[in-house]
Amino acid sequence: MSRKGWGIVIGLSAAFITGPVSSATNAAPIPDFSGIWGRTSVDFEPPPSGAGPVMNKTRTFYMRIGDDANPILKPQAAEKVREAGAISRTGVNFPTPSNSCTPWSPPYAWRALQMQILQQKDQVILLYVGDQQIRHVRLNQPHPANVTPSWGGDSIGHYEGDTLVIDTVGVKAGPLSMIDNYATPYSAALHLVERIRLMDGDVANAAAEQAERDSGRVDVEMGGATINPAYKGKGLQVQFRVEDAGMFTRPWSAAVTLRRAVGPWEERVCADSRFNYITGKPFPLPQDTRPDF
Repeated sequence: MSRKGWGIVIGLSAAFITGPVSSATNAAPIPDFSGIWGRTSVDFEPPPSGAGPVMNKTRTFYMRIGDDANPILKPQAAEKVREAGAISRTGVNFPTPSNSCTPWSPPYAWRALQMQILQQKDQVILLYVGDQQIRHVRLNQPHPANVTPSWGGDSIGHYEGDTLVIDTVGVKAGPLSMIDNYATPYSAALHLVERIRLMDGDVANAAAEQAERDSGRVDVEMGGATINPAYKGKGLQVQFRVEDAGMFTRPWSAAVTLRRAVGPWEERVCADSRFNYITGKPFPLPQDTRPDF
């Protein structure tokens, strides 16, 4: 399939907006991204040409082995991808933010299988299913001179016609921080630019189907969104560009396509468990053999 979805790309949601609102940049109506959007794959979609994301060698959600030979990776980043793939080959899940109950930094957060966007006058709020992850995007404001690193980073945005553009810096790096589902790391130098807008529904369906072929389908029983096959309206796509000289040899781009999800907004709460994702074995929790009363 030609990835022409990139030519029509991107969109997100609007709540708290009851009618057309003028954009601060060109007085055009602000697009309405309201509703629940869903996915049936968790990986990033590569661009039609140029440097793209690490992809799954196995093309299935249930065995995650990233392509450590992707030329975007510096040696230390490629090693992290190899280490994670080696764990996957044993049949064990390697630690990720989603299975270890740690924050989902952008762009990792786009692995979410359901999401919503709330559009307000001075900010946009992105809600991701998966421990109820939340991002706040300040509109029409600059980054502070000295950004305090945080898991969500400092995100500022503005509208360019039908597109919401989000610029993020200051994303905190830690032991489990990663870009994607293959443990691809990032450094404190990460600079992320996301462009979100509505797209033609047929193009969205084709892009989503291609994503399933490239990276595997996530069944509803495993958390995949239920997509309404009869829906004929717009889809939503996020195109983003990653720059990080600490971990990557060059800037690279990817996309995420979402469609209308059926059903209520789900509450999925990650809880600490007794399972060690590195060894594949349970570990004991502290116990008291005598009651306190």
